[in-house]
Amino acid sequence: MIVHPPSQSSLSDPSTIAPPVPSRIHEGVASWQALRARRWYAVMGLMVFLTCGAIMFCLQFGAHALTMAELWSALTFTKSGSEEVARAIIWDIQFPRILMGLFVGASLAITGAALQALVRNPLADPYVLGISSGAAFGATIGLALGLGSIVGGLGLPLCAFIGGGLSIVLVYGVAASQGQLPMHKLLLAGVIVNAVCSALMMFATSILNPASLYRVVMWLMGTLSAPSIPALIGIGASLMLAVVLLLRESQALNLLAVGEDAARSSGVDSDRVQRLVFLVSAVLTGAVVSVSGMIGFVGMVVPHLVRILCGADHRLLLPVSALGGGILLMVADTVARTVVAPAEIPVGVITALIGGPFFIYLLMTRKYRFFA
Repeated sequence: MIVHPPSQSSLSDPSTIAPPVPSRIHEGVASWQALRARRWYAVMGLMVFLTCGAIMFCLQFGAHALTMAELWSALTFTKSGSEEVARAIIWDIQFPRILMGLFVGASLAITGAALQALVRNPLADPYVLGISSGAAFGATIGLALGLGSIVGGLGLPLCAFIGGGLSIVLVYGVAASQGQLPMHKLLLAGVIVNAVCSALMMFATSILNPASLYRVVMWLMGTLSAPSIPALIGIGASLMLAVVLLLRESQALNLLAVGEDAARSSGVDSDRVQRLVFLVSAVLTGAVVSVSGMIGFVGMVVPHLVRILCGADHRLLLPVSALGGGILLMVADTVARTVVAPAEIPVGVITALIGGPFFIYLLMTRKYRFFA
């Protein structure tokens, strides 16, 4: 039997060729997107639950420990004369402080996550890159000159913002060369700026009177004590604005984390994204430093852990890092105010004890790379 090959006309006849199945492809893409959306909502729901649990946990501890019955009575405003003290402690002292810890930790963590994507190195955070030191130096000058009460009480945040912004410009100017931004030079420039600002802060504090010196030194070590309502509103508004701006650039940050060339080839304006991230970092860091002093390593530790647990997609990494940073700082502040009560340890000491060994671990392993 002779088998004849198919004729050219039969090959060109569309009816003899199996048609593509775009509906199956679209169904697969839609199901994958739905799966990712379900994962996003599941992870965020879990993080919100953990955040609420951390708030309830931290509310029980302090100079006056509360039982669950006292805590519930205070939170539900039960009418009872015996619960007036507990209610005053929670709503006037502990809750504002815990809320400030949530806002400050979230600000540091989301800033660290964005900077790490930009420089493609999880050793980067506002503290390591010298932004915190620049903001702290600006705020120290404001305190020394008595500028805290000018501009409706915004003098100190303004000084901190100017200091943080100038430190970013200086770090960027030192590291950038011939249109390129080498990551190792950026980190080294941050270390140099950090050292210079620390020396200038030591000089500024050395000429203060003893009464102001103690307050400045305690503030520089990091503290969340006695936050005011305007400070809470200011840091909360700055955080919300930063979250919106950074989430809009989450896909660009995903591409920049792979490499600047890959981002440019995909149509990302890397210069614009860099300017936006640096501006947001300066504003948030200045706001944080003006109300809480220097609190280091939160912006480095939290995004790195979240990246290990949840992946490197910044659509999820940024909000999870914000909530994770808030949880870490709330718990660290609770430890700081209870471990040697009635005395209090600066919360910056607790975060340094956590972040210092973690920093050494990252330096001594190869796990600090984004994509191994």
